[in-house]
Amino acid sequence: MQKGDVAPDFKLNDQQGNERTLSTMLLNGPVVLFFYPAAMTKGCTKESCHFRDLAADFAALGGQRLGVSMDSVAKQAEFTTKNALDYPLLADVKGDVAQLYGVKRSLDFLKVKRTTFVIGQDRRVAEVINSELSMTAHADKSLAALRLLKS
Repeated sequence: MQKGDVAPDFKLNDQQGNERTLSTMLLNGPVVLFFYPAAMTKGCTKESCHFRDLAADFAALGGQRLGVSMDSVAKQAEFTTKNALDYPLLADVKGDVAQLYGVKRSLDFLKVKRTTFVIGQDRRVAEVINSELSMTAHADKSLAALRLLKS
């Protein structure tokens, strides 16, 4: 997936077992879809908490945060509770959505490439953020992309 591509729609359960679809989420504003390798790990916790800490900034720009990993619904629920995350975490257990977005790794223990997609309400990818090492870059660069979408 690259900037300008149409983001594939998908259906996954969140940490509460509720079904979420991209198309439904987009009715309420742009979506920041971030893939992370594994709940409860140091880097993913730092990244997810940074998205949490910037909640007001995302809300001001109408951006909806959606985290996705190949963890189970139960693991996503535990991760949410432990870190007081205030946004949906989606369970892509088989990696089908990660595959659709081109971020699934061939090696199972690494699971997915840490990648964020900022998706406009027209389902076009406005920005793609790739960084395996900077846990704050994903949220920070997503906000910059949302500002451009809004202008």
